[in-house]
Amino acid sequence: MLPSFVPNVGIEFRNSDEAWAFWLSYGGHKGFEVRKRYTNKRQFDGKISSYKFVCANEGHRLEDKRDHLTKCPRAETRIDCQVHMNLIMDRKKEILKVTELVLEHNHQLHLPETLHLMVSQRKISDLQAFEIERADDAGIGPKAAHELASLQVGGPLNLSYTLRDHKNYLRFKRQREMAYGQAGSMLKYFQEKIAENLAFQYALQMDCEEQIANIFWVDAKMIMDYAHFWRCC
Repeated sequence: MLPSFVPNVGIEFRNSDEAWAFWLSYGGHKGFEVRKRYTNKRQFDGKISSYKFVCANEGHRLEDKRDHLTKCPRAETRIDCQVHMNLIMDRKKEILKVTELVLEHNHQLHLPETLHLMVSQRKISDLQAFEIERADDAGIGPKAAHELASLQVGGPLNLSYTLRDHKNYLRFKRQREMAYGQAGSMLKYFQEKIAENLAFQYALQMDCEEQIANIFWVDAKMIMDYAHFWRCC
C-alpha cells in the first residue's frame, strides 16, 4: 500500500503549475531532485496535451564535448532512473490527469536531515534576503554573513540556503541594479556602439564581491592607432 503522500494514478490537477508544485513537493518529501522531461502540444491548435515529470537522475547525460584538460568535470548524475509521472489534459474538463506513475528509484535518496539542502528545495525567504542585503550594504563579505546566519539558526544544516545561493543572490541583485543608474547607462551605451560598429569591443573586470573594478573599451580608430604606434616603434 502506498504512503498517503504518494500520488495515485487518476489524481487530477487544475493546471500545470499545480501539478508541478505537487511533484516538487513530493520530491522534497521523499528526497530526490525533480525535472520536467517534456511538454507536448497539439499541432493543430498549439494547446498542451501532456506532460512528463521525472526524477532528475532520469536518462543519460549527453556526451561532454569539453576536452580532457577540464579541471572540474561535472559529476555524472543521470543514471536512467525510471521514476516519473505522466499527465494528460482532459479537454472536456480542462484538467490534468495522472495516467502513469513509477516510483521506484535505482539510486539512494537524500537523508531526512539534508532534504532542505536539495537544489529544488533550497530557497531564500524575504526576511533572509533583507538580512543578506543589509550585511552586504554594511561591507560584510558573503562568507562571513553566511556564517553569521548559520550561527543564528544553530548551524548550516538548519539554514535553507547555501553559501553559493548567498553569492548568487547578490550577483543577481547587482545584475538587476546594473540595468539602471550609471553602470546600466554605460553598458547600454556600449551595446549601442557594438550595434553601430562590430569593431567596437569592451570588457569588464569584476572584483571578489562581483562588483565592477575595471572597464576596458576600444573602437576601430583606437585599434588602428594602436597598430600604427607599434609599426612606428
